[in-house]
Amino acid sequence: MQAIWLENQKLSIRSNLSIPKPEKHEALIQVRLAGICATDLELVKGYYPYCGIPGHEFVGSVVESKDDENWIGKRVVGEINIACGQCRECQAGNPRHCLNRSTLGIADHDGAFAEYLTLPIENLHLVDDTLEDEQAVFVEPLAAALEILEQVPFKPSDQVLLIGSGRLGLLIAQVLNLAAINFRVLAKYPHQQKLLNDWGISFIPSPDQIEDKSIDIVIEATGSPAGYELARKAVRPRKTIVMKSTYHGNMEINMSSVVVDEITLIGSRCGSFQPALEYLQKKRIDVGSMIMGKYPLSRGIEAFQKAAEPGVLKVLITPS
Repeated sequence: MQAIWLENQKLSIRSNLSIPKPEKHEALIQVRLAGICATDLELVKGYYPYCGIPGHEFVGSVVESKDDENWIGKRVVGEINIACGQCRECQAGNPRHCLNRSTLGIADHDGAFAEYLTLPIENLHLVDDTLEDEQAVFVEPLAAALEILEQVPFKPSDQVLLIGSGRLGLLIAQVLNLAAINFRVLAKYPHQQKLLNDWGISFIPSPDQIEDKSIDIVIEATGSPAGYELARKAVRPRKTIVMKSTYHGNMEINMSSVVVDEITLIGSRCGSFQPALEYLQKKRIDVGSMIMGKYPLSRGIEAFQKAAEPGVLKVLITPS
């Protein structure tokens, strides 16, 4: 099997890997398409000490499922958190935060930048025939964008700012727009500004246009520690910052100022797949305009280099 391999913060292409064998209650999935996200890029920088096959945004076809053969031949996407089902978080109905979890392509479970992967059957979601692979591959990041609506009680009077107009930021922008939330996006690249303009979403090109302590809810999705610093300057006392970024290394935070201003910090990670599938099926989200490259696995290193260029949006990887 061919795959992209990450070890000691270096990527390589391996062609002699064994096809993974699904365990009980798992399915073997042939990957049709996978997407590179900011977390994948941060893994290369050392965000988490991961060794193996990265990648967690994918659409594929089930080729083996001993426990439920009805899945065989089905086109699927899969939730990335692999839960034990036994710990207190699992028993409380919170498997995304399983205390013993592994995570597809991120922690202790080989991921989607390969010809095949395995996942528990309970993690799988059927993909409707109306969806192209190029749409279905966005289910995982779109679910993460939609999670914000579950976490934050937006009010019509709120001043809302989205910092970051990259891969995830543009999905968040579309979600907020569909929810009729009054917000602006900080977007510095012309092609991002054009997309926002095409979608009828207000943007500002420079942080100089953001008044200090003027925003009720700031959503930080830059993937950079500087994004938090800007969010902290912009947020009003007793208001909220939603943190969407994951990145390598530690970040210095003046916690005294957070306490004094009584700021609420909300971490926001994975979301539910079913709403994301429905948004895509109803053509409510434009993902096609975000695709800026498609590479075969054999050119996976080149794909990562492209995805790491400033301002580049979604880069996809095909099995051949």
